Amino acid sequence: MKLTVELESNSYDIHIGRGLLSSVGSILRLDRRVLVVTDEGVPAAYAEAVVAAAEAPTLVRVPAGEGSKSLATLERLLTTMLRAGFTRTDAVVAVGGGVVGDLAGFAAATYMRGIDFYNVPTTLLSQVDSSVGGKTAVNLDGVKNSVGAFHQPRAVLIDPEVLATLPARQLSAGLAEAIKMAATSDAALFERMEREPLEAILDDVIVGALKIKRAVVEQDEREGGLRRVLNFGHTLGHGYESAASLSGLLHGECVALGMLPLCEKEVRARLVPLLRKAGLPTSADIPVDEVLAPVAHDKKTSGNSIRYIYVPRIGEFEERRCTLEEFFSLVRKEMTR
Repeated sequence: MKLTVELESNSYDIHIGRGLLSSVGSILRLDRRVLVVTDEGVPAAYAEAVVAAAEAPTLVRVPAGEGSKSLATLERLLTTMLRAGFTRTDAVVAVGGGVVGDLAGFAAATYMRGIDFYNVPTTLLSQVDSSVGGKTAVNLDGVKNSVGAFHQPRAVLIDPEVLATLPARQLSAGLAEAIKMAATSDAALFERMEREPLEAILDDVIVGALKIKRAVVEQDEREGGLRRVLNFGHTLGHGYESAASLSGLLHGECVALGMLPLCEKEVRARLVPLLRKAGLPTSADIPVDEVLAPVAHDKKTSGNSIRYIYVPRIGEFEERRCTLEEFFSLVRKEMTR
């Protein structure tokens, strides 16, 4: 199936279907110089399928992990394109998860003031969330996504078959983002995820999450208002990711933990069992103050105030604003129940 993200001159299609990767050459415009960016943790066959379909491919594999979202790796990609004679009519294709998509997308956004970018996400988290919306970035001096640009892809290709090689824990981490979207915006999808085996409805979950993401991006391309709904779970989730005592929690696991203090108890009563069903944590042995410390430096704070997303009922959300002290007091109260 195909979903179209309507953004006037920046509109693009999301192609979704099992086996689509084998038809990548007929879906993406690869009859030119193409930089294919992947990481060492992605099965080689996925990037090689894109390379085989491209007229003039250049393949770059970067180390797996957040460390590749750096200015040094960005420079490597830009230099590779420059030395290979890439022009403004050429393209970059990301084949991998969110790190690869953010990095490759930012390279496309900055090379010669912007060239075409295609995203082929291979993790569930990137399929339901980061591959759509045009947010690209690298990290700087330990601060996540502090240098970046909005650069919408020309197309996104999502093949759920590639998830067969994804470790179970990574699959669970991706489900956290889908649960987040259903909790704020689609009560029927949330109820279906509660009721049915998640593995049996995975394709429908992907499509449902993408429809939510599309609707939000179409109304707020550059995160000026409504798009902040996507931050549910992330305000505290980033705190979990940055906590000094953090012992290897994945992004999706941190989002799962970050949702729980910022919803009504009736919502939490349904959210906890669904998170557990998805294989996600509902508690972590990390001191509250270590989770809260990074929040003061989060980009969602302004002076001594903070905006955050709160879920009063499944399928609904509110954007709230309060002082940092009030927010910290609320979270301490909920996390120590």
